[in-house]
Amino acid sequence: MPEIPAHGRGTRLRVSPIACSGHGVCAELLPELITLDEWGYPLIAADGTVPARLDRTARRAVTNCPALALSMHPAEPGPRGNSEEAQRPAAEGSGRLRT
Repeated sequence: MPEIPAHGRGTRLRVSPIACSGHGVCAELLPELITLDEWGYPLIAADGTVPARLDRTARRAVTNCPALALSMHPAEPGPRGNSEEAQRPAAEGSGRLRT
């Protein structure tokens, strides 16, 4: 079973497209954040951030996913505003597959 982060830290939902079988349980339990595409596979709203008011419902959706394809992870803080880190380009070669 996927690990669910501790309450109150800010979390994000993720779905594994490989593991998902398109049962739709997640969308039934959490329609505020998850809709289904035309084939019945989940689409997570925006960046997947779970508002505090939906935390308990999101945990229930993760727990009840029959394919264990839905998971919650701590929200990772990213660079903000005009900070030097936010303006820095990605490292050369990042995002490329090596053969």
